[in-house]
Amino acid sequence: MARHPEYQYLDLIEHVLQHGDRRIDRTEVGTLSVFGAMMRFDLSDGTFPVFTTKRVFWKTAVKEMLWFLTGQTDLKSLLRENVRIWTDWPLDKFRQGTGEDISQEEFEARILSDDDFSRQWGELGPIYGKQWRRWLDADGKEHDQVATVIETLKSNPSSRRMLFHAWNVPELGQMSLPPCHMTYQFHVSGLGDLREATKSGKPRLSLLVGQRSCDLGLGAPFNIAQEAALLHMIAQQVDMMPGELVWVGGDTHLYLNHMDLVHTLLSREPRPFPKLRLLRRPESIDGYTIDDFEVTNYDPHPAIDAPVAV
Repeated sequence: MARHPEYQYLDLIEHVLQHGDRRIDRTEVGTLSVFGAMMRFDLSDGTFPVFTTKRVFWKTAVKEMLWFLTGQTDLKSLLRENVRIWTDWPLDKFRQGTGEDISQEEFEARILSDDDFSRQWGELGPIYGKQWRRWLDADGKEHDQVATVIETLKSNPSSRRMLFHAWNVPELGQMSLPPCHMTYQFHVSGLGDLREATKSGKPRLSLLVGQRSCDLGLGAPFNIAQEAALLHMIAQQVDMMPGELVWVGGDTHLYLNHMDLVHTLLSREPRPFPKLRLLRRPESIDGYTIDDFEVTNYDPHPAIDAPVAV
């Protein structure tokens, strides 16, 4: 019997615990860090790699991915979807800038109700979505990297240039947080002999994500789920079958205040991954909503609370 693919994640945690370099990081929380890691997940049978050793709020992860795809960069548009995972950074900036010890709930309420306050304190800068969909070149021309990838997948699927990324050097300083999952590269197999592609006779689309910095305790389970959702969406848009999601980490680390979390994870046995089905095929990548995602048979262990390092 094949080993459960989630053990790649648990083995990586064990490796970092045993061999990680202890260091003080940007957040001053401290980490155990290794450099260079890989995980691979086969999505060809509808598998949705949502980790099971703790509950992953996959709807929140997918909503964030859908938000990236809109190209929006304001906190208000995310809070309207009841996604609060980006609040920590503008809230920290507000507290430092004003000296006002406002609660997260009050800050979010003001973002939602006060347009002037939202413009001043809720703009996250030219983060992921802006770079993916509205990269601005030196001549002032915008480039939609995601649309270009989809068009190339349709017209020249054997290309080795099907990727988008967010590491726009001149704009890094304006971002609330520089991109962690930086590079998304696509690969199509089965073009030469469709019999080798899938049972459906369609080519198979795979995705490699390069992540410069990975918080294994909180970030990795979230990122893997949303990247798998993206692969399912783009495969549907180009009439291919999902293949492999390949995740590659640069600085791969555990925060020192996540030790209780990781030891609890390591004490648990993985359960079967759920399945994902897209309920409809929108006209474009811009048309998906969270209601299009049907996830079945997700039976994880309980959630584990842990602090976010800002």
